[in-house]
Amino acid sequence: MESKYIFITGGVASSLGKGIISASLGKLLQARGYNITIQKFDPYINIDPGTLNPYEHGECYVTADGMETDLDLGHYERFTGIETTRDNSVTTGRIYLSVIERERRGDYLGKTIQVVPHITDEIKRRILLNATKQPLDFVITEIGGTIGDIESQPFLEAIRQLRWELGPRRAINVHLTYVPYLAAAGELKTKPTQTSVKQLQGLGIQPEVLVLRTEHDLSDQIREKVAHFCNVDVSAVIQSQDLPSIYEVPVNMLRQGLDTVILQKLGVKPTRKPELGPWNDFLERRNKATKEIKIALVGKYDLQDAYKSIIESLAHAGTYNDRKVKAVFVNSENITNENVSEQLQGMAGVVICPGFGSRGIEGKIIAAAYTRTHNIPTFGICLGMQMMVIEFARNVLGYKDANSSEMDVHTPHNVIDMMEEQKSITQMGGTMRLGAYECQLLKDSKTWEAYSKQNIIKERHRHRFEFNNRYQEEYESNGMKCVGINPTTNLVEIVEIPALKWYIGTQFHPEYSSTVLHPHPLFMSFIKACIDGTAEA
Repeated sequence: MESKYIFITGGVASSLGKGIISASLGKLLQARGYNITIQKFDPYINIDPGTLNPYEHGECYVTADGMETDLDLGHYERFTGIETTRDNSVTTGRIYLSVIERERRGDYLGKTIQVVPHITDEIKRRILLNATKQPLDFVITEIGGTIGDIESQPFLEAIRQLRWELGPRRAINVHLTYVPYLAAAGELKTKPTQTSVKQLQGLGIQPEVLVLRTEHDLSDQIREKVAHFCNVDVSAVIQSQDLPSIYEVPVNMLRQGLDTVILQKLGVKPTRKPELGPWNDFLERRNKATKEIKIALVGKYDLQDAYKSIIESLAHAGTYNDRKVKAVFVNSENITNENVSEQLQGMAGVVICPGFGSRGIEGKIIAAAYTRTHNIPTFGICLGMQMMVIEFARNVLGYKDANSSEMDVHTPHNVIDMMEEQKSITQMGGTMRLGAYECQLLKDSKTWEAYSKQNIIKERHRHRFEFNNRYQEEYESNGMKCVGINPTTNLVEIVEIPALKWYIGTQFHPEYSSTVLHPHPLFMSFIKACIDGTAEA
């Protein structure tokens, strides 16, 4: 079967859940036995979201091949289990950079470079790229932003052209809109959806399927009205009502036949019914897990999207440990020696969160000291691990001025430092260690046990600074073991204190590789330790 293309666009408002619909559709097609991939095209001019403030754009998700991407790629991987790459995330910045570099090389032979056809041709090339590298039945492409945004127009024009070139049996558009409920009138209003579809039609794109986001159930009459005014079959008007969990969306979409309608539109005869047995088992177990366990997220961002993958990883592990995890944000800027006990009161465990920069780090160090001395299960991730290392140096090794050279270039005890070969690089992002690297585990460590006694693991990184190996012997002789080492560079990737219940820090980001059907082993082990600690108390 030739690769078929499904374009997901959005109208009326942002944050309606295009990423969740894309991931859910991918899951349903995958459950029917098809090979799929999902890609995100973002209209912003940044090359990638790596330099964006999490308050503006949420977390930066990192692929195994080292691309800093939009958080929606995390949804794609968590739902489908596929491993995305740099080819699954494209921005306007990358498109223009590619075209400008080609123009500078003279590849266009002196032609005037224009949005059409040069920018749109590059967009089309990127849309088709994944299917040239691997056999794919379906390529789902989510277009960021909202219909009407100026910056989205080149992407929509590229879609229009591709739909014409590929034909109706190889490319379709699924348009996600919003049906608001006006409490004063006591009515659901379809006019915003009609207007959004008309805008799309004005750009030369007729959507074949509409997904209507709503807080209230839509009657058949409303769906028929939308179908009539938008030139869409009634069977292709799907509602996406608010649900208790994003993981229930694929089941809701299956119930309404979203995948069936799309297959029919593309002229594909379904090979089999979707097999969602393990997914339904997860949902059933999740719904039965009513006993709550509180985990503190100690970080500087009071925003759930900034730690999206961590929250979802905790939720996955909670479900498989028959617990409902309640993540409680504790702003590290507000933590002091005087109030840390109060701030962390009632927490079964603590995650010292990742991040960049000096803001809030002293609070993280105080939290790490409190959990270490009170034997509270603690999981430090990236910068969080580094704060655990600094705290240990200050309060156990006796180096009161210990720090990271990221925060204090003059510190005499730079227990966290940048590798020598990175110091001469000045370009933003150039010094980053990105993507998956191997790590050798120390036998009989808690980490080794958590990974089912594997000797070599592979995890994703996103950082500049490292544990300073000059101090390794001193740490280990005082009780903090370096239990994970990169076999190529000898860099320390994991530290733990074996004498405590569960006190582990990882330089890498394990949250990037936790999925619904395969929860991450470290999160599983952490939550189990939190439960055991609560039982003992």
